[in-house]
Amino acid sequence: MSEFAIETRGLVKRFGQVCALDNVNIAVRKGEFVAIMGASGSGKTTLMNILTCLDTHTEGQVFLDGQEASLLDEDGRRNFRAEKIGLLFQQFHLIPYLTALQNVMLAQHYHSVTEEDAAKKVLEDVGLGHRMDHLPSQLSGGEQQRVCIARALVNDCPILFADEPTGNLDEANEKIVLDIFQKLHANKHTIIMVTHNPDLGRYTDRVIRLQHGKVIEEVQN
Repeated sequence: MSEFAIETRGLVKRFGQVCALDNVNIAVRKGEFVAIMGASGSGKTTLMNILTCLDTHTEGQVFLDGQEASLLDEDGRRNFRAEKIGLLFQQFHLIPYLTALQNVMLAQHYHSVTEEDAAKKVLEDVGLGHRMDHLPSQLSGGEQQRVCIARALVNDCPILFADEPTGNLDEANEKIVLDIFQKLHANKHTIIMVTHNPDLGRYTDRVIRLQHGKVIEEVQN
């Protein structure tokens, strides 16, 4: 059993003649809260897409919970996403005609399991026990993002990837979301947060900085 949730060795990703990731070596221990930071075009999103099995790499090795990603077929990558990863995006991607509870239960549907009690519990855990019957249009931006967090957590996936999770939120709601992340971290979730906002890095154990597709710095907090 690997001690690392995510590990890359000599990771390279090319799009034609463009090298988006160049010899990237990172390792994220299980239970660690890490920020991957960099300006637009630094390779953050490309790296996240590879680590979440939404894209494949060109060279090098990627280990996902000890499994080498290049050895997984499409079904294997899909199963890894379903069983190991919760995904949280800047855009909420909630179904507008479904309630908060139904949006969370939709994630269970992809596991061929729907447990209303489990969905209610994660909504209560993010402070939305009183809003679960509301439609997205009836919720604030911060509340919608908390529904997304509940949706990412409902299948009890051990690794949470968050891509600019507070980009659309005001300061008060940003603090609420980051407090939830810290509680998840205290409960041994692995969290990998991709962001360009340097203020968010102080909430994490470690910051990995990318520039032009290379890791230029790792800072322990």
